[in-house]
Amino acid sequence: MKKVVLAYSGGLDTSYCVKYLSEEMGLEVYTALANTGGFTPGELAGIEEKAYALGAKKHVTLDVTGEYYEKCIKYMIFGNVLRNKTYPVSVSSERTFQALAIVRYAKEIGADGLAHGSTGAGNDQVRFDLCFSVFAPEMEIITPTRDLKLSREEEIAYLKSKGVERDWSKMAYSINKGLWGTSVGGKETLNSWEYLPEEAYPSSLEKEGEEELILSFERGELCWVNGECYTDKIEAIRRVEALASAWAIGRDTHVGDTIVGIKGRVGFEAAAPLMIIKAHELLEKHTLTKWQMYWKEQLANWYGMFLHEAMYGEPVMRNIESFLKDTQRYVSGDVRVRMRPYCFELLGVRSDHDLMDATFACYGEENKAWTAEDMKGFTRMLSMPLRVYHAVNEKSEEGL
Repeated sequence: MKKVVLAYSGGLDTSYCVKYLSEEMGLEVYTALANTGGFTPGELAGIEEKAYALGAKKHVTLDVTGEYYEKCIKYMIFGNVLRNKTYPVSVSSERTFQALAIVRYAKEIGADGLAHGSTGAGNDQVRFDLCFSVFAPEMEIITPTRDLKLSREEEIAYLKSKGVERDWSKMAYSINKGLWGTSVGGKETLNSWEYLPEEAYPSSLEKEGEEELILSFERGELCWVNGECYTDKIEAIRRVEALASAWAIGRDTHVGDTIVGIKGRVGFEAAAPLMIIKAHELLEKHTLTKWQMYWKEQLANWYGMFLHEAMYGEPVMRNIESFLKDTQRYVSGDVRVRMRPYCFELLGVRSDHDLMDATFACYGEENKAWTAEDMKGFTRMLSMPLRVYHAVNEKSEEGL
């Protein structure tokens, strides 16, 4: 029997694939879950149990959370990356690291093929296919859900016919969990009008009133939460997630252009990513120059787009990462945040590198660095190009 490694999550699509690949195609199925930080030990144990019950020859969990943070999340924070100013590129970015881990495992066991459960209408098919074809060109790529054009209802019916018993109501939504956020897809996200119900989200509102916390950064990385030091940056992110998700913070719907050219819509929950990015961005407003901020925004926008569109392997991404890292030299300090049900607000910043230094001037109040005559001369020189233009074109111009 040929060996095939299936990128497995325990969800509906990959559960279908285990059954179909083993029973309909006669393949020896090795399921591999590449964990990017979205599962508890108990959840991982449950997923493994289900894989074997479905007919997997062997199941493994590949923990790539550390690699994902060091090679990707860190730079998304440095760049304040939000696709279409909304989505923290959660699932989009983790797919590459999951695919790379699957390829490494497949080579270790001498697999003949690679499989995934992506449909034919989304981005994930491109992300897995591209990585598999670049780093394991000798292996066949098998994609039953895509090739058979299956709906979720058809997959459920097939699994039921094979005697698989699950709480099928929970599978009405496609949920992808990771350290950097959770995506939620369902019938409501297939059109432009409806919105996801409360029960579709993995977290629920647990608190009322308001609560403050302080996020502290060192060279752009989150190192302290409410004064507690975290040498493990992943644990710092998890701590923020635990605090913020209790307020049901970080829910939104992302609408954007897919890699395959159509518009796509997906719900997501990303309490920690959104809060960390926005806090980091505010700290940068105080510690970076105008042109550092400008060029960071341009390059970070490209970085996020390339991550989303499966281009992490493009060499220019390493160049952008070098730039982003270099800008973080003085991005250190505390950011004060207030949390409320479903939202948060940034209250202030405290940093030794704050460029809003009152020893030079206080905006709108007083200055200590120039005189009134200095200002008159500055304005006269600044206006010179406009004065020349309007003087030369006075007769032909009809006004602004």
